[in-house]
Amino acid sequence: MGKRSAQRRLQDNEAMAFAKVVRTSPQKLNLLAGLIRGLDAQAARNELTFSNRRVAADVKKVLDSAIANAENNHQLDVDRLYVAEATVGRAFALKRFRARARGRVGGITKTSSNLTVIVREREEKD
Repeated sequence: MGKRSAQRRLQDNEAMAFAKVVRTSPQKLNLLAGLIRGLDAQAARNELTFSNRRVAADVKKVLDSAIANAENNHQLDVDRLYVAEATVGRAFALKRFRARARGRVGGITKTSSNLTVIVREREEKD
């Protein structure tokens, strides 16, 4: 009996990595995701390595994981990989408060994000 295995959602020349709960807002994370979308994998790694944004290290880890998945799990050629998709989604938000003057309260929302990176192997040029 048992449960049937799920169909693979990606194509045969794709690999994916996913990060849950990256502690930054989706708007800020999407700026970095847009920076690497469509770039070759090595060029995207270089962009993230020399980026001044704090969350760039987390995005680089997810990209490295997607590249490793492509190489080890799907036997894709690392030199021909590029970032096909980099999507950002909203995760939960922590609601905190800060005391303000005259007994009032200022609300603080600490947002978090989910990040998905899909790398794809380029077709050979004839």
